[in-house]
Amino acid sequence: MISSDDLRFFNVLAGSASLAEAARKLDVTPPAVTQRLQALEARIGIRLIDRSGRRMVLTDEGDLVASHGLIVAEAMEALAEALANRKNAVSGHLRIAAPHGFGRLHVAPVVDAFAKAHDGVTVTLDLSDHPGAHLLESSDVIVHIGPPAGQDQIVTTLAPNRRILCASPAYLAQASPVQAPSDLVRHRCLVVRENDEDVTLWRFQHASREPQTVRIRPTMCSNDGAVVRDWALAGQGVAVRSEWNVAADLAAGRLKRVLPAWELPPADVVAMLGTRFGRSARTTAFLTLLRQSLSPAPWRRKAAR
Repeated sequence: MISSDDLRFFNVLAGSASLAEAARKLDVTPPAVTQRLQALEARIGIRLIDRSGRRMVLTDEGDLVASHGLIVAEAMEALAEALANRKNAVSGHLRIAAPHGFGRLHVAPVVDAFAKAHDGVTVTLDLSDHPGAHLLESSDVIVHIGPPAGQDQIVTTLAPNRRILCASPAYLAQASPVQAPSDLVRHRCLVVRENDEDVTLWRFQHASREPQTVRIRPTMCSNDGAVVRDWALAGQGVAVRSEWNVAADLAAGRLKRVLPAWELPPADVVAMLGTRFGRSARTTAFLTLLRQSLSPAPWRRKAAR
């Protein structure tokens, strides 16, 4: 007979590359993990893990136990979630994903305040280059900048955020004038490569003119927005950056807007919500706190000073 404790133990094993990694996750010694696994296998009379090589490999029976263990774990979590929601309790584990720079600056402090306000909650904050809808299966809240890729997730807007064309005063002083979007083809352009987005096609809107689309030739590119901002500050060229990222630089004169009469498509800060167990009380409470911290948008409060 396999108990729920056995299934939880085996789920950790199945999600680990080695017995040593599983031991770290379980906060026990590797021999203790081995002994428990051997006892489980002896009790059910089936070998669950092939340990003949350097890596653990699940047997067919091990795969079956792991898949059923996941179903049981999710069912138990769903039940706990439903009971907590009945009494509107802010408890359980909250999983949040956010972009590196924005997450460190604007999400992490809210997580800190949230954890202090709710003793019954544990939190995981995962920062990645480009958190997106593919993380919905493992996250309760995904903080995302820009329009979501898919249309089937629950999305709520947290704060407005423009994309701004900018460059350093030093670069603009020595470069040819930028009087129209088409002039950008003759300039050094800096881009952030994000997922499969066509980052070399810059689209512009004007209040009294026809929209323009420009295919630029990147001089320098990176998958890290902070790096591209640093290049712009260093006078390497013209970049498109989020308002939240460069508002302080613009206010201090370290960067200047280029073509200020032309607007790029906005990249609002949004939250994408997982729907495995519905909206939990802890998710609602965290979103309320996060939205309060972003209203009004901190980058616009600073610019208005």
